[in-house]
Amino acid sequence: MALLRSKFSMLWILVVTAHMTAALFKPKLIEYDEACESQDNTVSLRSSKASTAPGPEPGDLAAAFTVRTLDGEFSYQPGAMRGPVIIHAFTNKSGFMECMWSSESSLTSLVQDLPNSTQVLFLSLDDSAVSDALWMREQVQRVAMRSNKEVLSRLHFSPVPVFALGNWIPSVFYYWGGTPRLTQAVFTSEGWNMPVVIKRLDARYDWLMTRWGQRSYELIDAGDGCDPAPSVAGAVAWVSEVNCSFFTKVQTMAKSNASGVLVYALPGNPIQDMNCVGDECNSTLSIPAAMVHQEVSVAQALQFGQPVYVTFQSTPSPNFIFGIDQQGALAEMGGFLYPSFSFINWQAQWFDFYADLQTRLQSPAKVVSVFDKVQMQGEKGAVATVNLPSGLLDFDMLELDASLSCPGKRDSSCAHWDHTVQLFICCDPLGPYCNTELGRWITAFRRGIGHWLTDVSPLLPLLDSNKCTLTMKTVPWAMLWIVSLNLRFSVSNQTGNGEEKLHPFRVMSLYSGGTFDKNYNKRFQPIKFPVPASTKKVELYAVITAHGSDENSCGEFCVTSHHFLFNAVFNNTLIFDSAGSPLGCTLRVKEGAVPNEHGTWLYGRGGWCDGLQVNPWRIDITKQLNMSVLASNTVFYFGLFDGQDPNPSEQPGYIIMSSFLVFYK
Repeated sequence: MALLRSKFSMLWILVVTAHMTAALFKPKLIEYDEACESQDNTVSLRSSKASTAPGPEPGDLAAAFTVRTLDGEFSYQPGAMRGPVIIHAFTNKSGFMECMWSSESSLTSLVQDLPNSTQVLFLSLDDSAVSDALWMREQVQRVAMRSNKEVLSRLHFSPVPVFALGNWIPSVFYYWGGTPRLTQAVFTSEGWNMPVVIKRLDARYDWLMTRWGQRSYELIDAGDGCDPAPSVAGAVAWVSEVNCSFFTKVQTMAKSNASGVLVYALPGNPIQDMNCVGDECNSTLSIPAAMVHQEVSVAQALQFGQPVYVTFQSTPSPNFIFGIDQQGALAEMGGFLYPSFSFINWQAQWFDFYADLQTRLQSPAKVVSVFDKVQMQGEKGAVATVNLPSGLLDFDMLELDASLSCPGKRDSSCAHWDHTVQLFICCDPLGPYCNTELGRWITAFRRGIGHWLTDVSPLLPLLDSNKCTLTMKTVPWAMLWIVSLNLRFSVSNQTGNGEEKLHPFRVMSLYSGGTFDKNYNKRFQPIKFPVPASTKKVELYAVITAHGSDENSCGEFCVTSHHFLFNAVFNNTLIFDSAGSPLGCTLRVKEGAVPNEHGTWLYGRGGWCDGLQVNPWRIDITKQLNMSVLASNTVFYFGLFDGQDPNPSEQPGYIIMSSFLVFYK
């Protein structure tokens, strides 16, 4: 506990000299790329000449290394590891990392949820590497004692500082740059010879959207901040962490017309994650806030009525984490939206997904290459005409092996926003199914690691020619993506319960979506259809996603339901019940959702997640139909919000839908 208290009560003054800067970045001239700065104030560092890059890049194979640890040593040999390796460097100059390492929920996540395949090497960027390693191990051991999961054998703590490792690891930390940067509060007062610079952790974005201005604020002591304080008008309120919630403090100070809030931790306490709880998250606050340690000189100056002023700055730092995947390739870990080891777990889950995907791609298949690292942008998108293999009737599986990557090796080169990507196919230019949607994906926020294998076997009948044209595109104003796509034709090895293997031989188009407003369901009419002769099974196949945001956050973040009613009796319903949930899309990382994007990727959405394929919804409806060739069946579709027809008052969302009946024989 004494070690914990001494670490969190540490106050430091930032002194930057030309010598230190040159030592830190001496391998290469680094320049700031303003175009790649994201909304969360992270930056990318890039070399002025890629041909003389001072260190390895993402995607390069990791070389062997050995690092001394508290329990011996940790060695990495290419090809020897069965799972991924994550390398994390702590620094006591970061409020973000202090919170991540002191939060019980964060540490519990590491202990409970780290995939069994993953090894983690913990380092320190500072001279205090020995005490840092001992403290980090103590923090993890303390939490692990309460857990039934064995994890300590896969966690390795090194007392050797990064700058003394003597291998290639420091070049990755220094050259790849820091995310998050070191965020700091700078205090000045008349008579002080030097400004006092201390680390800070800004409040979470989900209830506090404003940022600190680039100016000097007067600092006013407002006690615990739980009661109105007219004296803070126009100033930054200096409040203690006790007596009421962080949200209450910021809300109260906002009503007192403060320009911002600095909450200080009591002596011996760590910086905490200032986030909303429960219903608080439904309220938006208009002023920035952050947490810092209680600086003695600041407190004393305020106590004696001496004016104190504060500014806010963000300082570039070395990177603090990267990974080595199962294939031995170096990998960025993306953005950590808040201080939690959950983000490490999610990236490790994706490494496992990707390793499994590589295994699945080794299974026998007839592969038709459509796009191989082709640019996708603008109205045209990516277009290719391919020859299909002979004997398509011998195959009963069609999978889309699709991937999206970025113009450069770094995530910073990736498109900043999420967009829908659709793949259209045309095998008969004069037929009714030319330019029918074959697959759908959603791009990630500034991450380029997406790779998926999507089963679209029911749509095999669309490929009714020996030559087809495929078009993959997103909105024309989206930034550039690099796309790769293979069609994989294969034979399934399971028939299920000894039943004969069936092949899809015909598809029938049903409904598409549209604007999700009061007229949405008025567009749809019942469709009558017969069952073709020789049909043994009929399947409903639909790809549905909800987008946009009205006053009910529909359709992206609201729960909608989609109903296909057969013969006025059988209702088949798809409900997007995770839409709007705080962590809905984190649950789908194991399916290929890209983790740690530089945006709000965590929230559940209406049938989709950022950086993921949209899986088709498939229902066997054979028993719901009259299978006689002389009989007529009907199907009717409607979509609901909260059990009723949508009726937004402003900015209605929209539904993107492709739906079919698939007939098997």
